[in-house]
Amino acid sequence: MDALKREIEEELKLRNFSNKTIKSYISETEKFLNFSKNKGLNEKTAREYFLKQLGNKNPTTVSHNISIISFFFDKILKQKINVPHPKRNKTIPEVLTIEEVRGLIGKTNNIKHKLILKLLYGCGLRVSEVINLKKPDIHFNESLIHIRLAKGRKDRFVKIPDSIKEELNNYLKLVEGDILFQSSRSGKLTIKTIQQVVKSSAKKAGIKKRVYPHLLRHSFATHLLEQGTDLRLIQKLLGHSDIKTTQIYLKISNQSIKNVQSPLDKINL
Repeated sequence: MDALKREIEEELKLRNFSNKTIKSYISETEKFLNFSKNKGLNEKTAREYFLKQLGNKNPTTVSHNISIISFFFDKILKQKINVPHPKRNKTIPEVLTIEEVRGLIGKTNNIKHKLILKLLYGCGLRVSEVINLKKPDIHFNESLIHIRLAKGRKDRFVKIPDSIKEELNNYLKLVEGDILFQSSRSGKLTIKTIQQVVKSSAKKAGIKKRVYPHLLRHSFATHLLEQGTDLRLIQKLLGHSDIKTTQIYLKISNQSIKNVQSPLDKINL
């Protein structure tokens, strides 16, 4: 088992996958290897494994895991397996209203935490992108933030919101070292810490929805679309490789629905 895990790790490193992706692939492969003991490494075992997963995991997660195990069979075992990807539930994420975002940020008193929320929403950043920000990434002269080696190992630029330029500049003067958001213990904040910050602020603001960091990114994109921003530009700001990923915000936005006048309104009752 250890030899197989080393093989897949080497294969992923050669392909320049991110550490997070490598960890995910190895973890899922290890679970499958444990399941397959005394069963055999074959398609039948894989199908049995994923049928069991469908009982307690959502179809999107199972589909992702099928891709991982198919990769393992193909690249490491030199075998092809035919496991169909389950049909995904066509759900759309709930987003925050402008008023809810205002309340979320307004109820946050800690200077660092408030700035983190503003960057998550105001720039549409992923939480991993926020914790990896460094001073040299902030370009005030151009009003841009350089997001380095984000998801898919891609660089991109996002605009610094005009409303936080002064606040961000003052904060930078207080920070020692290059890391923008530091932890007194581990050098930089963890994803879990920021998740807790968002959850705490949402509770203070009395928001009943499930609020998490990525929801602010969803809200950023949806609100931009409702303002009339071109979908291709939103794709670029979010760092999406495929426009189809960005098109989900066409489904999330209810602005066009809200603008529809029901024929009932034209009837005088």
